[in-house]
Amino acid sequence: MKFTAKKTAIAAFVTSQLFAYPSIALAQEEPEDKAKEVELILVTGSFIRRSENFESPSPMSVVDSISIDSIGAKNIADITQTLTINSGAENNPDAFTQNATAGTSNINLRGLGVASTLVLLNNRRQVVNAQQTNEGLNFVDTSSLVPMIAIDRMEIIKDGASALYGSDAVAGVVNFITKRDYDGAMVTLDYQDGAHGNNKEYVMQGLWGAVGEKSSVIAAISYTNRSPLFLKDRRLSRPQDDSSNLGNPGSYFGVPGFGANPVVDPTGCEEFGGILNSPVNIGGFDVGTCQFDFGPGYSYVPDETRVNAYIKGTYDLSDSLVWTAEVSMARNRAERGGAPSFPNLRGPIVLDSHPNNPFGTTVQFLGRAEGNGFEPDPANTESDTFRLSTVLQGELENGFWEVSYTNATNDFLFRVEDVLNTEFNLALAGFGGADCNPLSGTAGQGSCEYFNPFATSYTTAPNSQYVIDSFSADQVIDSKSNLQVLEAFASLDVFDMNGGTAGVAFGLQYREEELRQDYDKLSNEDSFSFVIGNPDLKDSADVWAAFAELALPVTDDLDVQVALRYESYGGFVGDTLDPKLAFNYRASEDFSLRASISTSFRAPTIFVQKGGATSLQQLADPVVSGNAFAAVRTAGNENLTPEESTAYNIGFSFEPVDDLSIEVDYWNFEFEDLIIQESAQAILNANPTDTTRIIRAGDPLTGNVIQVNNSFVNASSLTTSGLDIVTGYKIETDSGVFSPTLQMTYVLDYELDDPQAGIIDGAGKRNFGNIGVSSPELRANFGLNWKMEAYSANIFVRYVSAYDDDQNCSDGVINTAGCGTIGFKEIDSHVTFDAQFNIDVGALIQSETSYSLTIGGINLTDENPPQLFTNSGFDSKVHDPRGRQIYARLSIEF
Repeated sequence: MKFTAKKTAIAAFVTSQLFAYPSIALAQEEPEDKAKEVELILVTGSFIRRSENFESPSPMSVVDSISIDSIGAKNIADITQTLTINSGAENNPDAFTQNATAGTSNINLRGLGVASTLVLLNNRRQVVNAQQTNEGLNFVDTSSLVPMIAIDRMEIIKDGASALYGSDAVAGVVNFITKRDYDGAMVTLDYQDGAHGNNKEYVMQGLWGAVGEKSSVIAAISYTNRSPLFLKDRRLSRPQDDSSNLGNPGSYFGVPGFGANPVVDPTGCEEFGGILNSPVNIGGFDVGTCQFDFGPGYSYVPDETRVNAYIKGTYDLSDSLVWTAEVSMARNRAERGGAPSFPNLRGPIVLDSHPNNPFGTTVQFLGRAEGNGFEPDPANTESDTFRLSTVLQGELENGFWEVSYTNATNDFLFRVEDVLNTEFNLALAGFGGADCNPLSGTAGQGSCEYFNPFATSYTTAPNSQYVIDSFSADQVIDSKSNLQVLEAFASLDVFDMNGGTAGVAFGLQYREEELRQDYDKLSNEDSFSFVIGNPDLKDSADVWAAFAELALPVTDDLDVQVALRYESYGGFVGDTLDPKLAFNYRASEDFSLRASISTSFRAPTIFVQKGGATSLQQLADPVVSGNAFAAVRTAGNENLTPEESTAYNIGFSFEPVDDLSIEVDYWNFEFEDLIIQESAQAILNANPTDTTRIIRAGDPLTGNVIQVNNSFVNASSLTTSGLDIVTGYKIETDSGVFSPTLQMTYVLDYELDDPQAGIIDGAGKRNFGNIGVSSPELRANFGLNWKMEAYSANIFVRYVSAYDDDQNCSDGVINTAGCGTIGFKEIDSHVTFDAQFNIDVGALIQSETSYSLTIGGINLTDENPPQLFTNSGFDSKVHDPRGRQIYARLSIEF
């Protein structure tokens, strides 16, 4: 089939958004009477093949491999973190935002949730991570896709695509396309060194491909080794931001004469590293708590190793039949730091008969087994992902058909140490030790030992490792998710219109999703004192879908797309019918308009319906007017209804002069019955003395909060809207080609109806106290690329606007009852500078082998992320805590 190539507005291929080499180098104009063969391809956002010059009616970004290299990206998270349309992704491993998912990364378009963006690999679905986020969301782990060296480009549909791809494409689609028809071999070696601590990263990658007369094959492998960065290496927080009222030395309830008030351990606190929290000395006792600074042992960056491998082969079975198969695997191992032990939430009792009890009466311990002076206990994650996909594609006289099958599995193991509740209480009573029989033994004699929770354990009465080991155990969560997808569709040319031939695509899809979470036996019995435990989970969901798309070239200047998808989930969830209507109108050679409107339906997942978990969160407690690091225990809800949304986009592309491109899009998403995990902070704010949902140490109404119980619910609504602006310009001079770029996203509205917090205007706020995510109003990236012969360089300025921290008032006081007229504390705006210099050594030495050397830096001025008065001291869903990173890359292609 022949097409006349013509210059179009940028649309899909303005690319990069912020990267160097913006793809504004469009097809050159050809004389009208000269035709050129143009290959037809599937572009993300359509099932109908188009020419590479096709201008999508949906807002689309394409980030190619050159653009990826230009920012020094060594993993997909490095790319997505710089996208201004990505907001609230979880790519940092601290326990406060990623309790059990260290070593993973994800994408969060528009801040609508990490489960609301559909991630594809070569147009096929990928299995979700078996371990969920703190918010209970199972997401596609982008760290487990394919080696970076195998990626040709990343295509992003930004206006929602449920009518084409299904319910989890609510916020859009990110499609990673691997290289094809590659013939040769390539090796890359990366080294990156951070300015703080021992944070280094090594990445080795290899790529090989061969093309025959009827077949082609490509294989890639990568190995990543990343060393950790701990809070102690770069302390961004204040000690009080990472302090717990449950320490060791600790405090005690039940001391005669002090009612429900805690009393600090009289045998020591500050001299052993504790922090006295607002003590009042009465009769020789300090009334208050002995806090423990748990921050230094936690990590900003985990100790991580990762192996990714990918193989893809194609074979022409005949002139009209092609078979493709691809296999990928990923093996990730990560270890993040932690505290020596977790707080004990069960209120253990120390009897008056305890030989080290200085009170002479039975008291309740407010603390933890190990605190100051003890080595931190890490948490470990092991993730193994395997994916097989096979496709059979055949040509028809007026179109093509395709049948595909995908099977993908993620095995995820999480391990963390905690204190066993029963065994710890036995040890406090003198029956500690693996060889002690509480029924026949004698307290404190022979193989039965006392555990000493008092500060004398640091001096005259130390605890033995024997007794500590007897009440310490690992919680192990062995999770597995599996995805099977069988899909078939056909695409046909059906009739001629004034602008060309109309196309129709229609197809069927069946997918089976399974999730299993196997907790250890102790967890099944709720035996742990902090992480408590959980029952096992095993369930599956079957989804049937039918879809159709119509592409109408109404005139030479007007293209219309109509899509419709039906999905059936069965049971309580039910079914949905979601349409999409989009058009692109080329008003002139230099100016085009586009618009789209669509609906979507997101079904409750297996986990939010039937799962459960305990996460660790910092909360502001209105009762004690202070922060608390507490357990948030979430239960599934089988009565959830699906969430529904409507999205629309209006935009234009404009080329006022040659090589200058401007794209502007207004986007709007409106959700109803949004499925969310209740905000523990909002529950605490709404009724801080609700004893059915809030558990406190000591007095159930006035004690320190140690646990909040919540669930998944349907929120009333969420509306978000904003502007995307992308520009690029190419300037040719005698000193080389200069290409300035600008990419920015401005959030106009982020309004949500929280079941506990009420109506919230969340734009420009951190949204700590509600169900939203951090939403700075403006993110912008300014870039300048230069290229001359064998040399090239670029510089980027990345800007995030200031926004309000609703956890703290402007005077620095914790927000527990509203900040009144003084308002919230402001999180400062943030500006960082990245730069890179490249040398094509092979061209300089005129070698047949290609050698390329790259040297660059991220955050060259080593700017601190804006400080928050919260755990770890920064907003992990917006900013990067690592500081300056210097990197070098050597690439050799044979």
